[in-house]
Amino acid sequence: MSSQRFRAAVIGGSGYGAAELIRRLLAHPHVELARVASIDFVGEPLWAVHPTLEGHTDLRFESLAPGVAAQGMDVVFLGLPHFVSAEAVPSILAAGARIVDMSGDFRLRDLATYEKYYGGKHPCPDVFTSGRFVYGLPELNRAALRETRCVASPGCFATAIELALLPLAKAGWLRGGIEIVGVTGSSGSGAAPSATTHHAVRANNLRTYKPLTHQHVPEIVQTLTEAGGKDVDLRFVPVSAPLVRGIFATCFAHVDASVPSGAIESRWAETYAGERFVRVPKKRLPEVAVVKGTNFAEVGVAVGEAEGSSRTVACFAALDNVIKGGAGQAIQSMNLMLGLPEHLTLEDPGAWP
Repeated sequence: MSSQRFRAAVIGGSGYGAAELIRRLLAHPHVELARVASIDFVGEPLWAVHPTLEGHTDLRFESLAPGVAAQGMDVVFLGLPHFVSAEAVPSILAAGARIVDMSGDFRLRDLATYEKYYGGKHPCPDVFTSGRFVYGLPELNRAALRETRCVASPGCFATAIELALLPLAKAGWLRGGIEIVGVTGSSGSGAAPSATTHHAVRANNLRTYKPLTHQHVPEIVQTLTEAGGKDVDLRFVPVSAPLVRGIFATCFAHVDASVPSGAIESRWAETYAGERFVRVPKKRLPEVAVVKGTNFAEVGVAVGEAEGSSRTVACFAALDNVIKGGAGQAIQSMNLMLGLPEHLTLEDPGAWP
């Protein structure tokens, strides 16, 4: 392990994901959070926006161009919206800093697919097509993350769904149509309130949004295909729920009836044996309350009887969308990229109940 003290900056520091990044970077034994840039709250202390940080840091929000913010930094986290994030990348690369991008701007490999799902031309197509960014799912791409200088951190829904289905993909048993319902908490909508996210509408309500068209769909298809899935056809319906944090994904796959149910059931424990942050509960199925506030994900499976040529397999995943689905996973990737132990600042078990 390196004994070097690394310096980090966060650009786009006023959101919920940034709050979690900042909190964990401040506690990191080998990384110093040196600056936080934002177009909002300039000159204000970080704790004026993220009140749990009061007494833990004297840093203030600064108005800095990305290239300036990156000067002298070993790693820069981008907590910016898509399109805006991509525009910041060239100047950060020119400054020589590593990048962990939390937007969707560099997760995909196909430019036309990006433009279809994100609704516009990519601001930095030369970097997009260069292959410099590694998709930051450590459970799949750990070796590549240790070698890269640019990480495209996965989306929150994508992380949950990929972790739920990777055991089937890696076994070569995932093919054809997959139906998914994913339930998410309000923090996934960001810090700025809207007509569909404020408490009066959200607290006693369930509603869908972007059914079958969510921007994480091609990211999930790409990842599962690269892991061994064949002809993956994803139908995903996201649901907004009266939670602050958490994602619960239920995924229905259809496996060839010739595959024994016992072999299917054992795949999750086999796939994630030795993984620090993905667990298969021994006496229950995944629950959001158990992983809320942590970087842990839980996965599980229920296998149906064979009907004709296939059997239905219901795959489940639960995680905290802000941590394992966001900032925590970004720090996991940073640790790997810097040659540090992957678990640093991420192993706290959370509170119960």
